[in-house]
Amino acid sequence: CTLSNPAQDLKYLFPEMTSYREDLQELPKLKNGGELFKGLGARMGAELDAIYETFETPYTVYRVFKGQKKIGVVHGVNVPGQGGVIQVFLSVDPESAAIRRFFFQRLESPAARALKDKAFLKTFEGLTLADFYKHDYYAVAEPGSANDKVGRIAAPPKLEASGRPDYLASLRGVRKNLVLLDIFVYGRRFEPFFERARQAAAKAAAPKE
Repeated sequence: CTLSNPAQDLKYLFPEMTSYREDLQELPKLKNGGELFKGLGARMGAELDAIYETFETPYTVYRVFKGQKKIGVVHGVNVPGQGGVIQVFLSVDPESAAIRRFFFQRLESPAARALKDKAFLKTFEGLTLADFYKHDYYAVAEPGSANDKVGRIAAPPKLEASGRPDYLASLRGVRKNLVLLDIFVYGRRFEPFFERARQAAAKAAAPKE
């Protein structure tokens, strides 16, 4: 998924930007790319889509600079929606990988107005992939925990029942985006959180003695 007008779009996101670089990322070209792809669904918490989430799907990472300093990373993904593809973009901190901004480039949905609500989009700011993995852990080990940041995300107040599938698709897009960024940019730094959540789920599912 690429920005329609990267120079203009990135300048809007980062007014102080002096340059940017586009990096094409492809799982087949990565070391252990096949294994990474096999584990992608588990890390996304959902089965992969046969159209938008194939092994050969290319991804474009935008690295934004002010002089020689990297000030941001932007990445987008496609997820299937009711009215067609939904394009979910994230701007993240280059050091912490925390979400700075969540926005849609394309969203043809009966829920478009509700999903583009600024207050709703703002609730994702500051979240990292660790928070999504922790949510998996809390859902099994401590349901309703006050520490579950993702669990506290509420649907937009004006979201109607007909728009809920696209709301869930959008959440999927955010998580998918962060998972891929963890692979392409951040050296899988959040993998320990995934392993902890996986172990908690296995323990909870084990027969009681």
